[in-house]
Amino acid sequence: MQNIVTTLVTALCGALIAVAAVVVLTNAGYMPLNETQLRGYLLTHPQLVGEMNDEAQRADDAKSAAANAAAIKKVGLDAFFNPRLAYVTGPVNAPNTMVEFYDYDCPYCRASLPAVKKVFDQHKNDTRFAFIEYPLESIHGPGAVLAAKASLAARAQPDRFLAFHYLMMGETEQMTEEMVMADAQKAGLDLKRLKADMANPEVARIVADSHDFGKKLGLVGTPTFVINGVMYPGSLDDAAMAAAFKKA
Repeated sequence: MQNIVTTLVTALCGALIAVAAVVVLTNAGYMPLNETQLRGYLLTHPQLVGEMNDEAQRADDAKSAAANAAAIKKVGLDAFFNPRLAYVTGPVNAPNTMVEFYDYDCPYCRASLPAVKKVFDQHKNDTRFAFIEYPLESIHGPGAVLAAKASLAARAQPDRFLAFHYLMMGETEQMTEEMVMADAQKAGLDLKRLKADMANPEVARIVADSHDFGKKLGLVGTPTFVINGVMYPGSLDDAAMAAAFKKA
């Protein structure tokens, strides 16, 4: 079955390249060409294939961006700052907004941590931030959900939340209960209270509701950022984060 799919995809890609080549050559005044001439032209101008692939990628990116924008518009930007789903901080009427959907076991979320910390320090007085748990248990295992529940429970001790969040996101191994509690202790959390709050059934319901919210947005993975109403799937470094703020 896989071979059939691969053959069909290859054939389709070949057909699309051929169609694109016809358009390019027609516009350049080189048409009509027969199949042999077309093949010969492509073989002697291989850069056209790369250019056509780049154009196809740009078209696909534009389509995805439009779908993301439509999804955000449908749910409304205020939905991202629901304090039940998100840890929200920053001025209420801030000119900028930034949302992150994350998983503590996600390597790309961890890679984005330096940029997130930097942008938070730079913009905490002019940006409304929302941190939303989005553990992907099917990919990263139960440790991701455990860490998410601990993070949600830590919101009851809000002055310690960010320190705890940064510590867990800064881990390099798969999350375990021992790691979660060690980070909680380092962050100065009341461990007895944290464990009791983690056991609250509402915490599990919030995790489920966060996933439902993500599905409405069409999220395909973590991290996913929404900066000033624009969605940015995937890891962001300092330059990409700065560009996102500047773009808005």
